[in-house]
Amino acid sequence: MSEAIKMRGARAVADVTAGMLLASVEIKASPERVFRALASEDIAQWWGSPDLYRVTQWTGELKVGGQWRSVGVGRDGKPFEVSGEFLEIDPPKKLVQTWAPKWVEGAATKVTYLLDAIEGGTRITVRHEGFGNAAEACHSHAAGWERVFTWLATWLEQP
Repeated sequence: MSEAIKMRGARAVADVTAGMLLASVEIKASPERVFRALASEDIAQWWGSPDLYRVTQWTGELKVGGQWRSVGVGRDGKPFEVSGEFLEIDPPKKLVQTWAPKWVEGAATKVTYLLDAIEGGTRITVRHEGFGNAAEACHSHAAGWERVFTWLATWLEQP
C-alpha cells in the first residue's frame, strides 16, 4: 500500500443496526477521472487483486434505469458475477446503483457514491445500504470497501 493511501486512510464503518455502512477515501485524481473509473469498463483494470478476486469484465449502460454487470474470478478460480441498475447519475458528483451479487440470495443492496472535489483530488464517500439484519455481510462489505478504495487509489495515482 502506498504511503499516500496510508496517510489518508481508506476507512469504513458499519452500522449493523441500520443495515448500512459508510466508507471514504481521498484520492489524487479529478472527480471526472474517479467517476469514469467507477462507471465504465475501467473497473476491469483496477477492481481486485490476484490474492482475493479480480473483475475481468464490466459492461453497462450509463443511464437511469440502465443495467450494469461485473464478472470475474476468485483466487480459487471460481467465476463470480455482480450486477445491478443505475438509479441516479450526476457526473462527476454522484452515482447511485443497486448491487446484486449472484452468490447471495435476497434483495439487492444500494450503493451511493458521492464525489467531492478537494484540493489536489477527490473525496469519495460511499453509502452502502440495505443489508437488513445481515450483520456479517454488512461488516465484511465495510472491510471490502476499504480494499476497493485502496485498489482504486493505487490505479488512479500511478504515474
